[in-house]
Amino acid sequence: MSHLVQTMAYVGATPWHGLGNQLESNQPLEVWADAAGMNWRIEETDVMYRAGSHDLDPLHSFPQQKVLFRSDTKKPLATVSKRYQVVQPSEILDFYRDLTEVGGYQLETAGVLKEGRKLWALARTGQSTKIAGVDEVRGYLLLATACDGTLATTAQFTSVRVVCNNTLQIALGRSRGAVKVPHRSQFDPRAVKEELGIAISSWDGFMVRMHELADRKVSQVESERFFQRLFTYPWTKPDSNGPDKVNERGLKAVLNLFEGNGRGATLESAAGTAWGLVNSVTEYVDHQQRARNAGNRLDSAWFGAGAALKQRAWDAAIELIA
Repeated sequence: MSHLVQTMAYVGATPWHGLGNQLESNQPLEVWADAAGMNWRIEETDVMYRAGSHDLDPLHSFPQQKVLFRSDTKKPLATVSKRYQVVQPSEILDFYRDLTEVGGYQLETAGVLKEGRKLWALARTGQSTKIAGVDEVRGYLLLATACDGTLATTAQFTSVRVVCNNTLQIALGRSRGAVKVPHRSQFDPRAVKEELGIAISSWDGFMVRMHELADRKVSQVESERFFQRLFTYPWTKPDSNGPDKVNERGLKAVLNLFEGNGRGATLESAAGTAWGLVNSVTEYVDHQQRARNAGNRLDSAWFGAGAALKQRAWDAAIELIA
């Protein structure tokens, strides 16, 4: 398939990226595995090489590396070190078993990116708040992993603003809101849940910040300075003395969203506030930022450059209420 999302399942409304197979609510994890294309295993084998140029030359093993491949299609996924600890697609879904059966969580989306190199599932926690009485934000827990070197196994609290379906990771500090398990370590779901403190601490802190941002009015000068800061980048060449580069297209887009053209931009919580600044950036990343296709945009918004831009926007907004 041409997009990065190879297979995906969801419940409820069609996701903002418009991809996936729709399921009824409260389906068993086994049904999710089939619909999300996660009913296969990551297998491994030795790296082999041929020293000569002829097909009849013997194959040799390279013991320091191994090849990961899909059990169903046999397609290669990555070459990794012998110490690499595999996290299976089934483990991503099983992480939510007790949370959905007895914890009140509900799976809303799960799927496969990059032909199996990246896997994720997202569940609604049941936590939510309404900012200024109407702007609803819901809490979610995202679990994702990758075997191509781009992502540690990551459990991340995430919020979704209902009016525009924007996503924003809940990161109150470098050590809160997320747990990352590098692939040189064994993935222990129980330990991850304990470290996250699945309870309500991260959500409560995030909720306080959201309300504070909605109460913080910003001037036109402050908003322009905010976006200018986010969309200005230094030259990558260390010996260059030229001016910083500005993403003029992105800057114009977020200003347009903030000035009343974004989804929910005219709500009391967002109009002329620091909360509106943040949501202009999240809407731009999730819905407008240039991408080859919807799959690429999803990958960027959750795991890549888009997620980093949203985090910078959040950090810059928090400075306004410090």
